[in-house]
Amino acid sequence: MIPAVAEIQLEDTHRLIPSKYSASGTVLSRLAEDESSLSDLMELDGATNDRLLGEEGLLPGISVHELVYGVRYAHIVNAAFTHAGPMGGRFNNSERGAWYCAVERETSIAEVAFHKLRQLEEVDWNEEEVSTFDDYLADFTTPLQDLRASKPQYRRFLKAGPIPDCYADSQQLAVVLLGQQSNGIVYPSVRKKGGTCIVCFRPTLVYNVRQAARLELRLLAGREFADSDIREVPLNM
Repeated sequence: MIPAVAEIQLEDTHRLIPSKYSASGTVLSRLAEDESSLSDLMELDGATNDRLLGEEGLLPGISVHELVYGVRYAHIVNAAFTHAGPMGGRFNNSERGAWYCAVERETSIAEVAFHKLRQLEEVDWNEEEVSTFDDYLADFTTPLQDLRASKPQYRRFLKAGPIPDCYADSQQLAVVLLGQQSNGIVYPSVRKKGGTCIVCFRPTLVYNVRQAARLELRLLAGREFADSDIREVPLNM
């Protein structure tokens, strides 16, 4: 069943990404001893960096013509679509990424904290991890498929676990929707009760991206994540 379409007009949606990816330059400069070493590292990175490969038209899942250029934070937007991850996400497979965000900042935090804690548990990391994320705002004015209604047929797209098995139906839905030129999906957050999330399939529909805040999250596997584990820090840190 193809979900109905809703006309979405939203400002200031929230997407958290690790702060180390915010710089428009390269983090490799921290590893290089001199300009020659940096050049070698950047050449190696360029051969394996999915965003750079995507911008050269060398990825199978997304065309170079779909990416954005010449706009502020283009590298942030393009990275979301070219770094799909080996398992993909709820509404994307391993060949093509998507822009996931939330209407509420607390929802975005809850989603990120859940997945970060899961990573720590998978590697049996028992020490407290302090991770810094940048909150990127974006606006949307576009029709999206709508999964917010409480319909039994939608439940299979919003399973909580186990990951990645719970993504099978929702990834297949995304493939069908992409083939029908859908722009994306608005859906209830699986990790934050009452929260609302968006997955945008098209880079050019992620409007007015800007950096709003930097957040420090304190995470410990086995400990319930709480508001006291969140701290806003200066952007220049």
